[in-house]
Amino acid sequence: MTSDNGQADASAATSGGRTFETIGVIGLGTMGAGIAEVFARNGFAVVGVEQNDAAVQRGREHLEHSTGRAVARGKITEAEQHEILDRITFATDLKALAHADLVVEAVIESLAIKKDIFRRLDDVVRPDAILATNTSSLSVTEIGTANRSPGRVIGVHFFNPAPVQNLVEIVRTVVTEPSVLADVEALMGRVGKNPVICGDKAGFIANTLLFGYLNHAVSMFENKYATREDIDAAMRFGCGYPMGPLALLDLIGLDTAYEILDTMYKEGRDRLHAPAPILKQMVIAGQLGRKSGHGFYTYAEPDSHQVVPDFRTPKESDQPQLRHDIRTVGVVGTGTMASGIVEVFAKAGYDVLFVGRTADKVATVSATVERSLDKAIQRGKLPEDSKAEILGHLTGSTSLDDLAGVDLVVEAIAEDLNVKTTLFENLDEICKEGAILATTTSSLPVISLATATKRPQDVVGMHFFNPAPVMKLVEIVSTVATSDDVAETARALCASLGKVPVSCGDRAGFIVNALLFPYLNDAVKMLQAHYATADDIDTAMKQGCALPMGPFELLDVVGNDVSLAIQRELYLEFREPGFAPAPLLEHLVTAGYLGRKTQRGFRDYSSSSRP
Repeated sequence: MTSDNGQADASAATSGGRTFETIGVIGLGTMGAGIAEVFARNGFAVVGVEQNDAAVQRGREHLEHSTGRAVARGKITEAEQHEILDRITFATDLKALAHADLVVEAVIESLAIKKDIFRRLDDVVRPDAILATNTSSLSVTEIGTANRSPGRVIGVHFFNPAPVQNLVEIVRTVVTEPSVLADVEALMGRVGKNPVICGDKAGFIANTLLFGYLNHAVSMFENKYATREDIDAAMRFGCGYPMGPLALLDLIGLDTAYEILDTMYKEGRDRLHAPAPILKQMVIAGQLGRKSGHGFYTYAEPDSHQVVPDFRTPKESDQPQLRHDIRTVGVVGTGTMASGIVEVFAKAGYDVLFVGRTADKVATVSATVERSLDKAIQRGKLPEDSKAEILGHLTGSTSLDDLAGVDLVVEAIAEDLNVKTTLFENLDEICKEGAILATTTSSLPVISLATATKRPQDVVGMHFFNPAPVMKLVEIVSTVATSDDVAETARALCASLGKVPVSCGDRAGFIVNALLFPYLNDAVKMLQAHYATADDIDTAMKQGCALPMGPFELLDVVGNDVSLAIQRELYLEFREPGFAPAPLLEHLVTAGYLGRKTQRGFRDYSSSSRP
């Protein structure tokens, strides 16, 4: 049942043999106050406990501020705010929890403090009361051993801010009673949360996958492979992530991140979770992120979100310039990526000569570009009178020799090193002196193509993302031989196309794939270990981390064969044991379960599987 204002009726919150009416919350910091608000909003009586009157007052202020913002945004009325706050009572003694049906502990991440609380609760709460910890990284099992009835102890990990974030990770231990798990899962659904079930492992689902990715990004920055701005921009514009990894670490707090990674590493001994050395150094130096005003970025003041320039910020004079005169562009290839790149350059006013193996393939490119322009016009994204002008920039050919006069050639053919190498040998002979030769490879070594020519200084990677007309990111990949002028020109050129160029060195995965695919591989390993279901893992990453797609949704879209090939390249390049492709991924590819393109991957997309 729900009331007229959409809040749940607590009297209806029953499942199994338990009825939940009174909820206790220990710790009223940002997270604890948010948890108290969640239950109070849904009609439950809440008892909030803090260690002293000053802490209680801070908790009360958290609640008043949070609900006040909800009123200001029109989410609730002032009358509803008063009702919510009236359902919450405050205390400084655990004895106030004597009649609670569920107690949620939300104090600092200290195992000793949490165990002490659970030990003291033994003499306070009823024998059938459920005891939950909101820990994000500590062992729920170990916390539960402090209680005489560890079977009633469970992890209930809310995400911050609790009133807004829908995800809750429910952590079962090896001794958690099945009825406790079932009752808590039903209760979380009652308060409007999406619960996912997982075992008791440091990091649970979301943090295990998230912090491995964040740690890898820190290592990339620490090794000066790319700038902080380029690493963050790559993941925002290449993957659609709401924040780049380094900016996210500043938001989380580098001290918090270090503790979570350290806990995960000590439990699992996975080297990918060993905190990057620079993290510890920054924590010792007090560079904790937003809360201290300085982390990977510098902020206007502590707790500010406003980034201000510092010694790492690129200067206006550092903006890339076109060091080579680019007027005409050649594109080799006729597939989806090649057609998209042709369209991008033509829209920007460049004359484009595209080369295919047959007249039919060349005609297909023209038709593909025209169809794309028609769709853009229909959606109001492109003026109708610009279509003829854009198409007027296009010239198709079946002869590579016609590329003799272009200023830049972009290769966009199949990901086959031998085929690409042969092409670059031909381009070296055909193209004029000073012409830039670019490859769109996403995983092959650019230097192998460069050394196939007598002008390796003029060869650069320009990795567009699919679909090229839509995706903003282009990774500019410099080899050890690429001249600075060529790399700078490529970056400036991409900016003139309306793209977001990022610079990186020539190694497997560049920025995006090197960060993305180990994370996807970790998700497969998690599924393979039966730690959580594919649905729960996807839900955790979408709702807990605000990612546009869950890992298994994304793998099925990308194609498991493509993903496996990239993961193998990363493993061969870095020789990192944690990068070894998950056996489950290899088995799916062997079975032909490649994802959406074969109607079956991690999920079944065939019509027979639909209701």
